[in-house]
Amino acid sequence: MINRDFNPDYLNSFLDYSATILNKSPNSIKEYNYDITNFLKFIKIHFNLTTETELESIDIKDIDINTLKKITLNDIHAYLAFMTNTFHSKAATRARKASTIRIFFKYLTQKENLLEINPAQNLENPKLDRRLPRYLTLDDSKKLLEITANEDENRNAKRDFAIITLFLNCGMRLSELVGINISDIEFSECKMKVIGKGNKERTIYLNKACMKAIEDYLAIKPEGKKDTSNSYKALFLSERHTRISRRTVQHIVEKELSAAGLDSKKCSVHKLRHTAATLMYQYGQVDIRALQELLGHESISTTEIYTHVDNSQVRNAVESNPLANL
Repeated sequence: MINRDFNPDYLNSFLDYSATILNKSPNSIKEYNYDITNFLKFIKIHFNLTTETELESIDIKDIDINTLKKITLNDIHAYLAFMTNTFHSKAATRARKASTIRIFFKYLTQKENLLEINPAQNLENPKLDRRLPRYLTLDDSKKLLEITANEDENRNAKRDFAIITLFLNCGMRLSELVGINISDIEFSECKMKVIGKGNKERTIYLNKACMKAIEDYLAIKPEGKKDTSNSYKALFLSERHTRISRRTVQHIVEKELSAAGLDSKKCSVHKLRHTAATLMYQYGQVDIRALQELLGHESISTTEIYTHVDNSQVRNAVESNPLANL
């Protein structure tokens, strides 16, 4: 929950603009607020406007527009260096913060005309490490589904099996799964709509395995409570009959991975998304553009990390060269 009373007025205006005009999700607004307040706290230290050294103790309410006018690109670089040296922030984290700062200063210069010069105009994103995503093999995935389906002592077995099935077959995000309402599913068309990053809606088509898992769960699903999260509409419910939380889903995945003899520390919920994408690409010969649409990626370059190949495929590619036997 954001405490807007601690923010300068221009920051709250930026958050309102992001929510209403840019249509950013509540999670994005929360991240924006965290990133900008963190940055402004650093600016007070950097400009010797406070004797405090701990970010948590610094008040930013008194940072006015005149202070913002003094900020340069070098000051922003100093902040990103501070995040690296003090908090050991990864490149992806710094890239997110840089993106937020760019959007913030663009708003102040172009929308509110509070600044004449945008110090973040030429701010570049930190170069990201392109690491191959970890994923389960086809055999591991089958084993995980088999173990989850046959847990006789688990009273939530059908729910948990449906969750694992959707992750492995559809490649959806954790936030998308917990947000599914029953009304989002078109049973006659075997498809559902989900709300992805940036509050963007997309359609996910459901295969036979997904449809059966959902229908089996709905046959025994309890009635949800009428609360602030609209639990009575939710597809997946917790033990308390409220909308299932992200943490509960993470716990379910960790538990089932361990039961299947797989390392839950190396394979998280997001790794199941990697797995779905990788299996579809390797075994289903799915076009990368179709995969991009399925996963809800804005950029094709993001999708390309799922199209990695293993050493055996590389070897087979070389062996299949028509010049190999000459």
